[in-house]
Amino acid sequence: MNKAFEDIQATSKEGFEVCVTSATVLSKGMQDIATETAEFSAKSFEKGSAAVETLMAAKTFDKVIEAQQGIAKQAYEDFIGQMTKVGEMYTASATEAFKPVEAQLAKFAPAASAKKTAGK
Repeated sequence: MNKAFEDIQATSKEGFEVCVTSATVLSKGMQDIATETAEFSAKSFEKGSAAVETLMAAKTFDKVIEAQQGIAKQAYEDFIGQMTKVGEMYTASATEAFKPVEAQLAKFAPAASAKKTAGK
């Protein structure tokens, strides 16, 4: 009976450690995403300032429209590229964070499978 309690305690401790490891990995991933987003925001602000200068330097209305189209196209492409990058970062972070949980669950899969087979 004492052995069963020790096993439960050990399993609970392992589970807690897995959760802490997973949370640590996820936290690091979120920090990386926040840093990336802040850097993108700073670059976007700089590009916005440059865009205003470009528009102010245009001598004709046609040049303003032409410049605005180029600026809008570049801003859209930058945004889509950034969102793709952040999406990939979220996926990688979640995948890495789940690995310890997956390994812990794999320990129980053979036992659960054996119990299921024995019950038939």
